[in-house]
Amino acid sequence: MKRDVFKNISPLDHRYSLRKDNFADYSEYFSEEAVIKYQCQVELALVKALEQRCLCSQKVVDEVEAAIQEVEVGEVYQEEKKTKHNIRALVNCIRNKVSDEAKPFIHLSATSYDIVDTANSLRYKEATEKLLTSKIINLLDEWLRIAEEEKETLQMGRTHGQHAEPITFGFVMANYCHRLKERLDRLYESAQNLKGKMSGAVGAYNASNLFFTEPDEFEKDVLTELGLEAAPVSSQIVPGEYMVDFVHSLISIYGVLADFSDDMRHLQRTEIGEVGEYFEKDQVGSSTMPHKRNPINYENVKSMWKEFMPRIITYYQDQLSEHQRDLTNSASGRFIPEIATGLLLSVDRLKRVSEKMQVDQKEMFANFNQTRETVIAEPLYIVLAAAGHPDAHEKVRKLTLQAEEEGKKLKRIVKESDELETYLNDLDDRQRKMLFNPELYTGIAKRKTEEIVDDIRKNIRRYKNALEN
Repeated sequence: MKRDVFKNISPLDHRYSLRKDNFADYSEYFSEEAVIKYQCQVELALVKALEQRCLCSQKVVDEVEAAIQEVEVGEVYQEEKKTKHNIRALVNCIRNKVSDEAKPFIHLSATSYDIVDTANSLRYKEATEKLLTSKIINLLDEWLRIAEEEKETLQMGRTHGQHAEPITFGFVMANYCHRLKERLDRLYESAQNLKGKMSGAVGAYNASNLFFTEPDEFEKDVLTELGLEAAPVSSQIVPGEYMVDFVHSLISIYGVLADFSDDMRHLQRTEIGEVGEYFEKDQVGSSTMPHKRNPINYENVKSMWKEFMPRIITYYQDQLSEHQRDLTNSASGRFIPEIATGLLLSVDRLKRVSEKMQVDQKEMFANFNQTRETVIAEPLYIVLAAAGHPDAHEKVRKLTLQAEEEGKKLKRIVKESDELETYLNDLDDRQRKMLFNPELYTGIAKRKTEEIVDDIRKNIRRYKNALEN
């Protein structure tokens, strides 16, 4: 019986899934159907390894391979109502579809979490390779484009919410590009490092050692079939650190997205107005104020991050499992797909927003002009100190107060000061230009932006090649 989507409990399954044309892509790895599909793959790999060791025939392998194609989630859940055990229910469903000859070899020598942990590692590894990486790169490409286009766009840098020193908006974007690329590397590495196991109920290969003198080699055969490596040692479960690293990498990517969104939301404030979200023709910003254009997409990303970020604590707790295993990670582990799905939703959302980001260069310059006369305080203090002034910082601080009290420009006071003239005489043309033309005082923001953009584009080529192949 088909379930009404609006009767689902998780917002991911109604509010957000209905807004995504490609939500099925997410389901391929993160749905309950995907759980069963990947567990079936592990059961098949086990039978294939048994055949390689001549414990069963190729006919058995063929039967199991055909059977797992017919297994449906609903029947597994119905069977679980009887068994009260999910993996035994899955095994029974496969057994019901094969001959008596094949039945004994399904799940032979395995314990439940040989299947569960291995299947989870496999699906998260493949989800990273085939879905997460491509989505993140799509967003990264948009950010790189903006960084390159705005590499010379003057913007006042801000620290503690206050005007600081000038930079370029492209440099701001390059910073986020670098952070996202670095986190993508960590995600990919952690996914590649996810491990499987086929070492039995306490991890000592008790059952498989009945058949093989080197059961760890048999384990390797099973996992090689799946493209995984075995944990060097395990209990009934794979050590929790591999999955903790993976979940941490997801959430730390989310942190970069949330930080970016928070910055863009502030830059969209009425009194700042340096960037803007694209507004659709029929879009409504407020139910009562028709003129409003709220930064809903940036705020949504931050809100989603607030929901998923604290969950990392759960997976730190899942590192603890009593002796060879307890069940305290069983329920909590099922929610990892929500974190990955939430991240994907936010990545897709920011890609759409970034494609149509409105950068107001005139407003950036106008905001810069509000405090352009005080910008020279830092370079002035530095060149004075370098020229030998005994208390340059205090001297410049007092000059800024004087300029404020007298309503004069700081550079005028500097030029009129006989005391400072001695120290400033040795400035070269480049230093003098930057000192008295604050819009030039942007360091190497443009060059650094170009270097970062070029470097990232070269480095993500390996990901794109892997996706294309």
